[in-house]
Amino acid sequence: MSGGEGVPSGFERLRVEYGPDRATVLLDHAATRNAIDLRMVEELHAVCAELERAPRILIIAGANGLFASGADIAQLRERRREDALAGINATIFERIARLPMPVIAAIERYALGGGAELAYAADFRIATPDVRIGNPETGLGIMAAAGATWRLRELVGEPLAKEILLAGRQLDAEEALACRLIGEVHEAEALLDAANALADRIAEQDPLAVRITKSVFHTPREVHPLIDSLAQGMLFESEAKFERMQEFLDARESRRRRRAERAQEHEDGSGA
Repeated sequence: MSGGEGVPSGFERLRVEYGPDRATVLLDHAATRNAIDLRMVEELHAVCAELERAPRILIIAGANGLFASGADIAQLRERRREDALAGINATIFERIARLPMPVIAAIERYALGGGAELAYAADFRIATPDVRIGNPETGLGIMAAAGATWRLRELVGEPLAKEILLAGRQLDAEEALACRLIGEVHEAEALLDAANALADRIAEQDPLAVRITKSVFHTPREVHPLIDSLAQGMLFESEAKFERMQEFLDARESRRRRRAERAQEHEDGSGA
């Protein structure tokens, strides 16, 4: 995989491939089991910059047989108050969550700590049957401070979120599927294909409608329904709306004519 036009090449922690409607990013640092370190964060920012410039669906997966084992503990041990206040991981995960087009996390085996918080920032999560998802931070004397305390509650509800964040519970595939933290389960060899199949379904929609719907979905409750009406007003004037609706009407009329022709043929045959 390689960087796209306008994106720095020479990634050390990521393998990146850009296509016409999607980007695929593999977390790739076998020495730390794809732990999220400062270099990986910098490279993820570079990917985000490209996807903000030219919006595409993002698929995030892991190389080396797993998604991400967490943060780099050796680096994390040396971080101090100023690092926490800088929100290093929180900032990149929020940027990923706010990308214009949907983000798919394809989770193989482990999404722990920072790896789990990265997955929580995605719009869709799919996983392998042997997946383990959790936040062991309190066992290390810190907290999950890059989105888990509020994203996880929104995703799975307060009681289960507290079990994960306060009692070190890890979810397996069956549990994650039951609480809808993940939407699909696939064997490792089929995981990226499944992620691309989901991306294909998204790509069939109108890109502008998808972008605006995602943006409106994440606006505060207080601005609804006004924001919905304003956004719909923009879409009502788009060329894609007229083209897609005309295609729908033409296809419906074509089906109606075929049904009428078959009915007429049946009548003619019966009369004979």
